Amino acid sequence: MATDCQSVCVLSLLFPDAAFEKFTGSKTADTSHTTQVIFSICAESREEVDAFIHKVELAGGNIFGKPSEIDGWMYGAGFADLDGHRWNLLYMDESKMPKR
Repeated sequence: MATDCQSVCVLSLLFPDAAFEKFTGSKTADTSHTTQVIFSICAESREEVDAFIHKVELAGGNIFGKPSEIDGWMYGAGFADLDGHRWNLLYMDESKMPKR
């Protein structure tokens, strides 16, 4: 599992429903009833997670997972954007990561 926040570049293209359906040849998912994917964003610190989630709240996003510690070495939160797409924001403190 790659944990280096700078190791991956992702391009996100957002389309109007009609253009997306034409391009993919399928209907757009109704995000009020289903989850199609969850996008994860790497954070550099716990403070970055908190600040980002605060901005999401101010912009009207839905926080479905409040910022919290996970397994003693991760800190993250989950939110849905205005279109209902789910996002995960995660800080991983590798110095506390369990050894296998």
